[in-house]
Amino acid sequence: MEVLRRSSVFAAEIMDAFDRSPTDKELVAQAKALGREFVHARLLRAGLAWSAPERAAPAPGGRLAEVCAVLLRLGDELELIRPSIYRNVARQLNISLQSETVVTDAFLAVSAQIFSAGITWGKVVSLYLVAAGLAVDCVRHAQPAMVHALVDCLGEFVRKTLATWLRRRGGWTDVLKCVVSTDPGFRSHWLVAAFYSFGRFLKAAFFVLLPER
Repeated sequence: MEVLRRSSVFAAEIMDAFDRSPTDKELVAQAKALGREFVHARLLRAGLAWSAPERAAPAPGGRLAEVCAVLLRLGDELELIRPSIYRNVARQLNISLQSETVVTDAFLAVSAQIFSAGITWGKVVSLYLVAAGLAVDCVRHAQPAMVHALVDCLGEFVRKTLATWLRRRGGWTDVLKCVVSTDPGFRSHWLVAAFYSFGRFLKAAFFVLLPER
């Protein structure tokens, strides 16, 4: 009961930070909260179960729920463009899911490569998709504890690489400015323009960037 109470208080603090200029610590906490929601949604879609004691479902209509909904919608668009990139990620990376170090190192290596030429919201969405893809692989291979490590790893990457960029834009709510097109011919959409060739690059990075393990 005490754990649930602390989780509720922490979740309330995270959501409150969305309504003002957040600190780096708050941005990281929000990144992890969004990561848990993003991963949870992708696991549900795959018909898999995963529970996080610290996960508190975002209040309907709240800023956290809005940001997560936009990240998920943009993720859907990226997956439509290159559906094979974010599935069976561990197999593409040729890594074992028995070692937390191997999984987190692989995630950090791919993350660094994604942002090697700068930061955009499209790349942030791709970061979450890679994390979710690995999470799905871990749960399917009876390694649900790895999901917590991936979320923590995501938060650490945001702290080191994205926090300053996010703060300059006023935080995670900046992604709400992204207009999601519903036009079937959406190759002119900003997300597609940024990522039409990025999928091929990311797939190549999976095999070139990481040594075989």
